[in-house]
Amino acid sequence: MSIAHVLLGLATYIPGVYQRLTRGPGGTDSARYCYSVWLRHLVQAHNAGAWNEPKTIAELGPGNSLGMGLAALLSGAERYYAFDVVEHANDERNLAIFDELVTLFRNREPIPDESEFPAVKPYLPNYDFPHEVLGERRLEQTLAPTRVARIRQSLTGNHPGPESPIRYVVPWAGTSSPGGPSSPDACGAPALGTVDMIFSQAVMEHVDDLDGAYAAMHQWLSPNGFISHQVDFKSHGTAREWNGHWTISKLQWRLMRGRRPSLINRQPCSAHLRLLQKHAFRTLIEKRVPMESALNRQRLAAPFKSLSDEDLTTSGVFLLAVPQAAGT
Repeated sequence: MSIAHVLLGLATYIPGVYQRLTRGPGGTDSARYCYSVWLRHLVQAHNAGAWNEPKTIAELGPGNSLGMGLAALLSGAERYYAFDVVEHANDERNLAIFDELVTLFRNREPIPDESEFPAVKPYLPNYDFPHEVLGERRLEQTLAPTRVARIRQSLTGNHPGPESPIRYVVPWAGTSSPGGPSSPDACGAPALGTVDMIFSQAVMEHVDDLDGAYAAMHQWLSPNGFISHQVDFKSHGTAREWNGHWTISKLQWRLMRGRRPSLINRQPCSAHLRLLQKHAFRTLIEKRVPMESALNRQRLAAPFKSLSDEDLTTSGVFLLAVPQAAGT
């Protein structure tokens, strides 16, 4: 940790600086990025046998656009919930990305791979357009001009009607986790057991209340639903080493965070696996991203002294899980 990080955290108490530091992830400004990420989650779910042509989808932390949710709608979903802590997306950006996504799907473009987005996980063995999941008959229906027009119309106006396929929920019930909303309310949260798929991309590492988040996901999911998360355990620029955030004390970390609604929660891979088990999920895919650690264990801060070697060398993980049936 450097003094610059502490000063940055303290600067968040200055009006104007705080707002500039709450911008969402920049990747979702790109339609090709959103297309690539969404189709990677789709392909992984299909390969794991979890793909059930989900009708209701929820995304945690969409960032600067609703692009991945729009890609889900163009793939056949009928309702999309977007949950964020701070409102980043806007109509103009969403409309531009939506129009480009429509073109990508109509052209059956291959999934943009690691040569275009080298940092995006999970990697796939094949980046061809997934015709085996999105067949011609299905795409004729999902890309029908009247359906595309209806989705596009839902992106305009501040007060969508009850039939709108999009619900943009900001903030997550006033917290940094989705643990608050569990039934329909003024902010449009889903009812219990009604969501077929919940996904996120490099978001779960920013959720403070992971326990509450996984509990809420289990409550929201339909019996045949699934969750799909790519989690990044790197330091996000808070330390020189990729895993140097585990060397920073609680007090220093508090100063670095300042008033930001989230930074990173510093929870390792094992914490997510433990919570999946606690909240009755069965993991179908656990795809770790290994990375060599240069840290001496003596440098680890008190809360992280007992991290396993596996946690210390896991820089990311893709997790796909389903609710576990009672009694199993």
